[in-house]
Amino acid sequence: MITINYRDPRPIYVQVMNSLQKLIVSGVIAPDEKMPSVRELAQSLAINPNTIQRAYRELEGRGYIYSIAGKGSFAAHKMDVDEGRKKQLLKTLGETVKELRYLGVSEEDIEQYLKGGSEE
Repeated sequence: MITINYRDPRPIYVQVMNSLQKLIVSGVIAPDEKMPSVRELAQSLAINPNTIQRAYRELEGRGYIYSIAGKGSFAAHKMDVDEGRKKQLLKTLGETVKELRYLGVSEEDIEQYLKGGSEE
């Protein structure tokens, strides 16, 4: 489900893009599944179609979706996702781990969290 928070400082297209990306990554939208049309999604969210188009363009650039002329946009297979995105996420993870160490979080706690044993 995609929700728009008008108090969020992020642009609306980024919110839409992040929501769709999470749906694809989590498997809610399966590989090769047709994405809602720009018009349908814009209408359901009550936002400008250009905003949806921009989100789709960004997702396609990152490899999360692909378009077929006259057919629409579809969720990509995870192997099609841009290598650059993987590197970007690993860099972000590295920076986060460094900050956690600085804040006194032990290596064991970090490792446990990464293996799926969160403390929350």
